[in-house]
Amino acid sequence: MKMKKMLGAGAALILAMGCSLASAATKETITIGYVDGWSDSVATTFVAAEVIKEKLGYDVKLMPVATGIMWQGVATGKLDAMLSAWLPVTHGEYWAKNKDKVVNYGTNFKDAKIGLIVPEYVKAKSIADLKDDASFKQKIVGIDAGSGVMLKTDQAIKDYGLDYKLQASSGAAMTSELGRAYAKNESIAVTGWVPHWMFAKWKLRFLDDPKGVYGAAETVDSIGSKGLAKKAPEVEAFLKKFQWNSKDEIGEVMLAIQEGAKPEAAAKAWLAKHPERATEWAGK
Repeated sequence: MKMKKMLGAGAALILAMGCSLASAATKETITIGYVDGWSDSVATTFVAAEVIKEKLGYDVKLMPVATGIMWQGVATGKLDAMLSAWLPVTHGEYWAKNKDKVVNYGTNFKDAKIGLIVPEYVKAKSIADLKDDASFKQKIVGIDAGSGVMLKTDQAIKDYGLDYKLQASSGAAMTSELGRAYAKNESIAVTGWVPHWMFAKWKLRFLDDPKGVYGAAETVDSIGSKGLAKKAPEVEAFLKKFQWNSKDEIGEVMLAIQEGAKPEAAAKAWLAKHPERATEWAGK
């Protein structure tokens, strides 16, 4: 009788373990898109990915893509999510086109802003001042073509009547050119945003935008595909809770990456330093 009970208990344990392993094995890989040249997109995405892996037990595949492809990927279900939707202005056109094909899980960063950025030492105070300031050599240094801030800068050049060329590049190329000009005390205007590590490195400011081309402060939202809720309900619940408390939180991660840390290592280090945040977001 005891042998039968032991065998029965053993079988039940094996069955329970098998079910648990099967459940873990059936968890699908979560694919998240991000823009590699955007320091905030990288920092936010890698931190979120670590929480999803460590706390929720999902494998995560991160895909560096251009802005338009990121939106298209989530809208078509090729990507499960993105955490880099600047709304309502910067990515307004992408939202209008895809809002019926995606799910907005809410804000992960408040008080975001885009615009034209210059060193504090330049004379120009507003975008309108660029028109008669030859020191900028009729050039604005941009980032990847097709990004929201580039589209708005094209509009700003028209609205302010500037005979300027918008130079497309990348986030890294833009900050490199800014650094070179800053070291020489030269005038330079770049497309930029907050949060960004460059404000911690150099003394910079936004040019005033009296025509309101770039809009007011925005939010960065987490967007999921229509199929994410069914595929990974725990991830959906996490994305609804995931939000930075301040620019200083995300700033720690961005600065670590800028100073040479690999994004995954920077994310792991930050979470190890702030374990309560991961528990708050994941609910466990």
